[in-house]
Amino acid sequence: MEEDLRQILDAGLAVADPKAAVLRSLELEGDRILAGGESFEPERIFVLSAGKAACAMARAAEELLGDRIFGGLVVTKEGHEAPLRFLETIVASHPEPDERGVEAARRTTELVESLDEGDLLIALVSGGASALLADSAPPISLAALKKVTGALLRSGASIDEINAVRKHVSTLKGGGLVRRAAPADTLALLLSDVVGDDVSSIASGLTAPDPTTLDGVRKIVERYALELPGSVQEHLRGDPETPKPGDPVFEKVSNILVGGNRPTAEEAARKARELGYAPLLLTTHVTGDARCVAGMYAAIVKEVLDSGNPVAPPCALISGGEATVVVRGDGMGGPSQEFAFALALELEGIGGWAALAADTDGGDGPTDAAGGLVDGKTAQKVRNGGTDPAEALANNDAYPALEGAGALLFTGPTGTNVNDLRVALVAGGADG
Repeated sequence: MEEDLRQILDAGLAVADPKAAVLRSLELEGDRILAGGESFEPERIFVLSAGKAACAMARAAEELLGDRIFGGLVVTKEGHEAPLRFLETIVASHPEPDERGVEAARRTTELVESLDEGDLLIALVSGGASALLADSAPPISLAALKKVTGALLRSGASIDEINAVRKHVSTLKGGGLVRRAAPADTLALLLSDVVGDDVSSIASGLTAPDPTTLDGVRKIVERYALELPGSVQEHLRGDPETPKPGDPVFEKVSNILVGGNRPTAEEAARKARELGYAPLLLTTHVTGDARCVAGMYAAIVKEVLDSGNPVAPPCALISGGEATVVVRGDGMGGPSQEFAFALALELEGIGGWAALAADTDGGDGPTDAAGGLVDGKTAQKVRNGGTDPAEALANNDAYPALEGAGALLFTGPTGTNVNDLRVALVAGGADG
């Protein structure tokens, strides 16, 4: 089943190819640029590509537009860069910002504020852009921004909650990018990494009206008991409100979704069927603690093995979305590794199944692994390596535990980013 799981993952990643997504969505007809039913005849074309899929999306724009591109910039995660012909690339840190992200934000601001009436900004946005653009609002320093980001990532807050806070401590997020690009037209092609594909949440809504509010941000801070640096508290006591739906600045903005998690999950289901498994696409809206998601998966696997419900084996249980980790210890890992590790513990000694969980960008949390690939023997392999799996899980130490069991999943940077993918194959025969 391990080889089948790898083939299913490869199929899902292939359909999420960012270059193909842009080329499907953008057309050139003479001097006109067409996308999503909109038509533009700009005097000058600028390209800003930001996120983990930035280089692949930018390559598509270069292929289509060539030397019609007057200027632009690409901002991506270190290790995700690729050669481009016309556009300069800046690499920065993810998920926590660094000085390179500060410079990327400065250069981005400089670019968009230079635009005039008659210009067109093609914004190619993918997940990760929010952290890569370290655009903290004065008087917030990079050190303070890092503390806020770290506190949010450890809190178990949802990606929507994290982005709501980010928008209100930033200058470009929450529609700030297009406010600075006015009076130019903005055409944004968005590769979604958020559950539900809400354009206001993708990369913290660089090009979209922001429905979140300052009052809501204060409630998030209170809900998760976030300890904020003094400069952040000072900023939030002011009125750093973001542009809302109906703001005239968005009259010259077109936001077009070009890809997301559902096509990837559906392709995974198609490939599973091709390999002989009856696919059940559970949902692409998974959120919440990875351990809780693993518990639900374990219950479904047991039900399938016991009764053939809700689908008889051999079958594939597939889901997408964005799980999170509630940090209780000081170990190393990410949501997909924590899911896989917790599932291996829940189903220890039970045969007839195998599962993977992967972050589709190839890097789960702050690690070099995409996730984990486990079965009923994984927990014992962890023990054989001298680690107590229950203690490791309690310490959020999935990475070294899975590494010791040979259960880490590596893809390298994939060039895309469309949420997490989880697949459990159940072949039947539950004996360990």
